[in-house]
Amino acid sequence: MDVKQFDFDLPEELIAQTPLGDRSSSKLLVMDKKTGEREHRRFFEVIEYLQEGDTLVLNDTKVLPARLFGVKEETGAKIEVLLLHDEGEHTWEALVKPAKRVKVGTVVQFGDGLLKATCVEEMSEGRRKMKFSFNGIFHEILDQLGEMPLPPYIQEQLQEKDRYQTVYAKNRGSAAAPTAGLHFTKELLEEIESKGINITYVTLHVGLGTFRPVAVEDVESHEMHAEFYQLSEETARIINETKENGGRVVAVGTTSARTLETVASKNDGELVASSGWTSIFIYPGFQFRAIDGLLTNFHLPKSTLVMLVSAFAGRENILNAYKNAVENRYRFFSFGDAMLLI
Repeated sequence: MDVKQFDFDLPEELIAQTPLGDRSSSKLLVMDKKTGEREHRRFFEVIEYLQEGDTLVLNDTKVLPARLFGVKEETGAKIEVLLLHDEGEHTWEALVKPAKRVKVGTVVQFGDGLLKATCVEEMSEGRRKMKFSFNGIFHEILDQLGEMPLPPYIQEQLQEKDRYQTVYAKNRGSAAAPTAGLHFTKELLEEIESKGINITYVTLHVGLGTFRPVAVEDVESHEMHAEFYQLSEETARIINETKENGGRVVAVGTTSARTLETVASKNDGELVASSGWTSIFIYPGFQFRAIDGLLTNFHLPKSTLVMLVSAFAGRENILNAYKNAVENRYRFFSFGDAMLLI
């Protein structure tokens, strides 16, 4: 399967640079995943497509202000550090730029020495293990010094940190937001629940893979980075009961979908409480066992996320929908509009 099969034309001006003032006022393209029939709506109207007894599954990960700008202690050279994964004992796997300047033993300081990091291991693809030293509480210092790790295609400065965070974000650990969830307001979630629709949560900490393009021509040769997930007993019970009672399971975002399909694939289609690392790669030919619907944003050409939605709703359906979205001036990527596949 050639990666070019997942390419499409996207005018640069349609890449959303800033979030809308009202989270739930974005456009919503609704598509029947079997027929490819489409409707153009507003996000807050998503409730009309959900039925009593359905379950909406959201990813409650919380984005860390994980981008730090510092200087090498010896030379004053500028170094950027993006925290990816907490290894324990104040040691983090991080993406470092420029990585060639950071060798084992290199000390980088941030905020005039308020926070320091020593490289303890060199890894591939610009990654390093960095051990931090500080006085006080690490996450309070990170809140003070760190910036939200916005994707490279967003050039604008984010005015409010909370706008790159879902209103239900809870478990700290992501290097990027689960962006499909950015459209929800607390009021809309309450309205959905009052209609008899279950809302439940999984956690998947979004990692390096979000920033990593598919660099191979053959889709099957691409390797995903592993990301940590958790699925609780309560969430497993709600989803299994939903299926037993004939309701639909709608994943909010590709991260929720990947978590559910990871667990289902390990347990013969059943959802059970579990946690661990997933590097599941979903592309056309994949057999979905957990989800019946998917709420997602519009993704990068030739990305693993376009492949995932193509696996769920058909490649031609997706590419036609994306072409239609471009014609209707939908906003793309993290701060962009949404799509419901059901």
